[in-house]
Amino acid sequence: MVKRKTPKSMLGESSNSSLPPENESKYSTRVPVEVVELEELSEEEVRDLLHLERRVERSFYECGKALMELRNRRLYRSTHRTFEDYCHDRFGFTHRNVNYLIAGSMVVDNLKVGTNGSQIHDETETNCSQILPANERQVRPLTKLEPDQQRQVWQLSVEEAGGKVPSGRIVKDIVQRVMERATVSNPFLVGEVCQIVAKDNPELRGKGGCWCIVSQVNDFSCTVTAWDGQYSVRMDHLKSLEYSDANCAKMKEVWDRISRLRNSGLLEEAAYAYLKHLGEVKRPYLTPLEEKLLALIEQEYVDAWIRK
Repeated sequence: MVKRKTPKSMLGESSNSSLPPENESKYSTRVPVEVVELEELSEEEVRDLLHLERRVERSFYECGKALMELRNRRLYRSTHRTFEDYCHDRFGFTHRNVNYLIAGSMVVDNLKVGTNGSQIHDETETNCSQILPANERQVRPLTKLEPDQQRQVWQLSVEEAGGKVPSGRIVKDIVQRVMERATVSNPFLVGEVCQIVAKDNPELRGKGGCWCIVSQVNDFSCTVTAWDGQYSVRMDHLKSLEYSDANCAKMKEVWDRISRLRNSGLLEEAAYAYLKHLGEVKRPYLTPLEEKLLALIEQEYVDAWIRK
């Protein structure tokens, strides 16, 4: 149903009707006023409107999602001609505020997508140690990036913040660094042996100096396998050891042997400490003594597996 809304009086018209007609022009000016046609909402739309307006008052993510639905379904149309006017009158939001909130909610939706395609359904939940933003300013810099880049940059920001929700400044700095290096491709190769450079990254505490093997190359980071497990490491936390292909293959064999022992679940503390030593060697080979000790540990645990 269409409802025509007509003003009670013309804008600028004098309310003093006793003025003589010949003097009326001295005191008033008649300005034509456009008749605004507004469309009534259905009962269901009214319920949805009230529900969405309540959501706007919650977190920035809920706010952005609600504003997007209000805009897309034009649920403002019974009171306002434009979405911008509605947001200004109802919530005090400027056009820019609304755009930031909607764009921010879309970024959060993208960050909720895990590497396995699973979704986080609540802002306080985590997925594989993923932490979600708490306010719109933390994700505003990410709106400039592609979805894959948004997830990678957010993960880097969380790492730089020590595993906590990063500030908007941290996210902005990393986005700037990423955009500056946009033309620089990841220099590392799958199978390459590198050294982990921990710097100030708490996620890599105790891993500095360990060698690792690149198993996956991403835009701004690499997935690597060290002696004690797999890690996602930024490019600036890796240093190529520049081993030949043959030496890289040898180190892969050493890693396979270490991995089998570590995953056995039978290691004593002394054996575990020795494997850690092997994971920190700064050369593409084991010394004869290191080889003998590794073979001795392997034999010991082979016998243990047989007895078990």
